[in-house]
Amino acid sequence: MSVSRAVRSSALLVAVLAVASLVLSGCGSGDGGGQARDLCAPPGPTAASAAPANLAAPQGADADRYTTPNVVPLNSIDVTRLGLITPGKLSVGTLSDAPPSICVNSGNQVTGFDNELLKAIAGKLGLTVDFATTDFSGLLASVAAGRYDVGSSNITTTDARRQLVGFTNGYDFGYFSLVTPAGSAIRSFADLRPDTRIAVVQGTVQDEFVVNQLGLDPVKFPDYNTAYANLKSGQVDVWVAPSAQADGAIAPGDPITIAENTFSLDNFVGYAAAKTNQPLLDALNSGLDAVIADGTYARLYQDWVPRELPPGWKPGSRAAPTPELPDFRALAARNEQPEQAAAAPKSTLQQLGDTFFDWSLYRQAFPELIKTGLPNTLILAVVSGVLGTVLGMLLAVAGIARTRWLRWPARIYTDIFRGLPAVVIILIIGLGVGPIVRNITGNNPYWLGAVALALLASAYIGEIFRSGIQSVEPGQLEAARAIGFGYRQAMTLVIIPQGVRRVLPALMNQFIALIKDSSLIYFLGLLVSQRELFAVGRDLNAQTGNLSPLVAAGLVYLLLTIPLTHLVNYIDRRMRTGRPDQPIDPADQAAITEGR
Repeated sequence: MSVSRAVRSSALLVAVLAVASLVLSGCGSGDGGGQARDLCAPPGPTAASAAPANLAAPQGADADRYTTPNVVPLNSIDVTRLGLITPGKLSVGTLSDAPPSICVNSGNQVTGFDNELLKAIAGKLGLTVDFATTDFSGLLASVAAGRYDVGSSNITTTDARRQLVGFTNGYDFGYFSLVTPAGSAIRSFADLRPDTRIAVVQGTVQDEFVVNQLGLDPVKFPDYNTAYANLKSGQVDVWVAPSAQADGAIAPGDPITIAENTFSLDNFVGYAAAKTNQPLLDALNSGLDAVIADGTYARLYQDWVPRELPPGWKPGSRAAPTPELPDFRALAARNEQPEQAAAAPKSTLQQLGDTFFDWSLYRQAFPELIKTGLPNTLILAVVSGVLGTVLGMLLAVAGIARTRWLRWPARIYTDIFRGLPAVVIILIIGLGVGPIVRNITGNNPYWLGAVALALLASAYIGEIFRSGIQSVEPGQLEAARAIGFGYRQAMTLVIIPQGVRRVLPALMNQFIALIKDSSLIYFLGLLVSQRELFAVGRDLNAQTGNLSPLVAAGLVYLLLTIPLTHLVNYIDRRMRTGRPDQPIDPADQAAITEGR
């Protein structure tokens, strides 16, 4: 009865969630029922913009100390001496959530202006490009550690960053914007005060600008879409963002405006490489000048980021020709739409619905979540679960061993891996061990991520096993020894099996936690085909500027974890109550009675 009830309840819940998602996905779409915007598609010249009219004085006006006067001739570059991780291939770490500069498009291709330009530069050098998506907070450290040859992420160069990595000449120049709710009393950067809640993305030049130049303490977020969602919901007062991301994030009808823009003459955008790999930096600079000279740069720029360059700056070396760009100011004036009446402010419920419950995006997200995210999540969870269980059992046995030479190392290991945050362990394994085993893994951190999760889980699983083993009554060991078992036999055949049986529900809970922790592997950098559920949802979130795909990913997590939770409850109930009594067959009862 208990088995069938648990199975029926789990199946019913799964069916309800599946049917609800399909029904809701057919109920229309958010954003007024129109098609979702694809922010990871080249907007083209029709989106041309002039230099911002509300432009503040540039921040910092020191002379440019880093742009090279010229470059190495392209035909003299020996690609075999570039120190690449894989000969003939550029291994590139990039982001997936900052269109139009860097993103993953609806065809699951890594693209954006920065990455398309890098492909063109690599083509001039006779190299192919292999992209892996990661988080910006660990990107420069990964480049410095040799995980990637190049970092491509619209990286604004700063003196602090140059202490860690080297940079190419500039290929773009970012304005950044002060984004505020409509009607806000904050009209300029000068209006920001210590009590203003300022949203920035952690580790970006906007973060550095707010902290070091404005002397204020910002609220830091992991990505642009989360920062913008918090601005719309009123959790922060303003958002300091790259202008391209700010323009792309503000949808028609949003009660949000760009109050002011600014830029810094010291901080152009460049590609990052290891400081010690000057031949690679020289080669990238030569390729950049070459694509500027043949017009490729101008074509990509007007397709992806059609905006005026700041006065007094151009891409490439000082010897590079000025790219022949269209008159973006004239194009912007020609494409200007008639001014429309301001949209009525949306209610809180409307904003909530638009942000989290765009059903057309649910329908768009589920196929990729099921096809790519679900298998990878299960692979990571199962592999790390099996490895963690084996290692956890060894830790448990060592932790109760008679000799301190086994007990102490087990205790130290458990304390360290239970005390460190999961992200730290994953980064240590991925960035620390990754370069050492590069020839084994092919510089692919996917399986290192599974190992890191296993090491993390083993510390908890070991304690679960140890508590189960030590909960077995001492008399069980004494009885086993009394009938002639040695200590090892008694532990292996009597004590440990009973202890494991008692902690099965806790082990299942740990496996559920591993399913959710698999999302942290994103920090190591994954190929598009290796993304787990959260990464797939995050990429679609970046394409559309909407958080609905993340909620869709959450629903798939529920489809995995809720049945497992019911299974845990069933196992726990059976462990406590035992098998239900079954009525005795009349024939058996007669035989028992006759035997007496």
